[in-house]
Amino acid sequence: MSSTPTEFHKIWIDQCEAAEGIRENFGSLKALDYLIGEKLCSYLMAAESDALFSAEVPAYVAEIRRLFTAEEIHDYLNCLERTKYLASPEPELESTLDADDEELWLDSPVRGAEELLRFSRLRQLLQE
Repeated sequence: MSSTPTEFHKIWIDQCEAAEGIRENFGSLKALDYLIGEKLCSYLMAAESDALFSAEVPAYVAEIRRLFTAEEIHDYLNCLERTKYLASPEPELESTLDADDEELWLDSPVRGAEELLRFSRLRQLLQE
């Protein structure tokens, strides 16, 4: 299914289909990283300010739960928490950023708090 501008809020359907292919070719961890770590996180950000996206969140989460076991999701979320949200910043990473690059969320208390709250919501939605 390809999205039209009026159905862009349903992009999650294509993302879930892509995750199935990623799992077949690269394994569950890569598929989870794509679907949850990248796409669902971005989707939740859009859902914060767009009612169409927000209305699709329950269906998106239900499809992720259908595609992956509760144990796979739980283990992935724990890994994501340790490696992204509770990890200490790496000095090498900061030195590779250009001046035009976005500020690391760890460098901004407000952005960091928003990211942590979004992750908390993501965890709650996936583990209900």
